[in-house]
Amino acid sequence: MAQKKKILIVGTAYPFRGGLAAYNERLAEELQQEGHDVEIFTFTVQYPEFLFPGKSQYSTDPAPSHLRIKRLVNSVNPLNWIKVGRRIRKMNPDYILVKFWLPIMGPAFGTLLRIGKKKGHTKVISILDNVVPHEKRPGDIPFTKYFLKPVDAFIAMSQSVLNDLRVFEPTKPASLIPHPIYDNYGEHISKETARANLGLQQDKKYVLFFGFIRAYKGLDLFLKAMADERMKDMNVHAIVAGEYYEDPAPYQQLLEELQLGNRVLMHTDFIPTEAVKNYFCAADLVVQPYKSATQSGISQIAYHFNKPMVVTKVGGLTEMVPDGIVGFQADPEPQSIAAAIGKYYTDHRETDMTEAVKKEKLQYSWHRLATEIHKLADEI
Repeated sequence: MAQKKKILIVGTAYPFRGGLAAYNERLAEELQQEGHDVEIFTFTVQYPEFLFPGKSQYSTDPAPSHLRIKRLVNSVNPLNWIKVGRRIRKMNPDYILVKFWLPIMGPAFGTLLRIGKKKGHTKVISILDNVVPHEKRPGDIPFTKYFLKPVDAFIAMSQSVLNDLRVFEPTKPASLIPHPIYDNYGEHISKETARANLGLQQDKKYVLFFGFIRAYKGLDLFLKAMADERMKDMNVHAIVAGEYYEDPAPYQQLLEELQLGNRVLMHTDFIPTEAVKNYFCAADLVVQPYKSATQSGISQIAYHFNKPMVVTKVGGLTEMVPDGIVGFQADPEPQSIAAAIGKYYTDHRETDMTEAVKKEKLQYSWHRLATEIHKLADEI
């Protein structure tokens, strides 16, 4: 084992919910298992409520008792950034790890990092979800630049993100490490059990769209694909499981216009952690019909539950899903998505693709990520 380090993770964690929290908490577990002293500083205020698109920012799960999580960071209060920065400086950790996903977090993170590393001992490594966001907003470029400047090294989770980073930071150390598998959603259960848990029919074909519903994730493309005659002829059904992060009216109108009501099940509340396995294990196939993407944690949940995938040819999704091996790649348009889903069924690919998923996912380990963090820190 590497020498014991004092490691601080700054970012989303319990009581906040979602993929960011799951990622930071799982990384903390991995580093703790290596014997390091790990603490997470999460938010008192992550987003002001009026900026948050969902129903609630907070988890209903029990607190992870095995992790040290302190609620300290207010993302919109500059006085707080200074206070937390001084606390970090006094703490003097060996590493600060920050997951960056949205430029609006740049001012808070950038300020507390500048103050926190002033003693010169602390090394800052950022794990990048995005550098350029999916949905553009005023201030994106200056906020991103402000965040990147005090960071010493980077881990990008897709080639497209690494390419974006190099526009801003051409020389700092950076590595490409794909998103590790989300293995914190429970063990695999049988398809029969999962379908019984969800009240689904055992003899139907079900494909799954999972995750927060935002424009760039292409639910409209998916619904139009489900209206394709090939999907009707094969009697393919869909499960949409995830909370609306925008106005649901256009999607509801599309469901009515396309007359999909009896073939698309809409479960549009937030899916709690313990229920995630039911949706993935009940499905034959996970579909990610994104219009733009860098990488997706949904792929890594699918890998955990040994589910083949259909992904669109955008961003880093194709890096994660080798075409014709663990799933199919499609163009981001309804006919191509429908053709990929149809090919999965007509060519009877479930057995061989499931076995390929089991082999492919071995490369996506949290140990690999932790090892790269230590390696980058040694280079700084």
